[in-house]
Amino acid sequence: MKAWLDELINEKFKLQLVPLIDCVFVLLIYFMVCCSLIRSEADLALSLPGQVKQTEAVSMPDEQVIEVRADGIIILNDQQYANHSKADLASLEQTLIRYREASSLLDAQPLITIAADKDSVHGRVVDVLNACAGAGIKNVTFANVE
Repeated sequence: MKAWLDELINEKFKLQLVPLIDCVFVLLIYFMVCCSLIRSEADLALSLPGQVKQTEAVSMPDEQVIEVRADGIIILNDQQYANHSKADLASLEQTLIRYREASSLLDAQPLITIAADKDSVHGRVVDVLNACAGAGIKNVTFANVE
């Protein structure tokens, strides 16, 4: 009886190698298919940019600086717009329209830089922005003024 029980236990707990080898090969194939090869840095072909001679003239965009002072005076090309009236702002807008048209004839983008004093009234800066919008100028930036 004991021999029969020992034989039954040995058969039950006998290690099956064939299914284990099959699982190892399936896992090996899975990882080979799923992984991607990484090229090391030494294998990368790099070409650094060199110096190239310029063949045609580059047109730099024209820029106008509008200065807004602390006392509310707006200055564009030595022209002062000191009044807070609509006529004065309309005159600024007409100047900006002429600037936009001249820039478009030269195939350049009209650029406006607003240099506002840190103590300037924000309403005057908004007036300049409204004049730029009325003139159709979309490229408006601000400059730091100390």
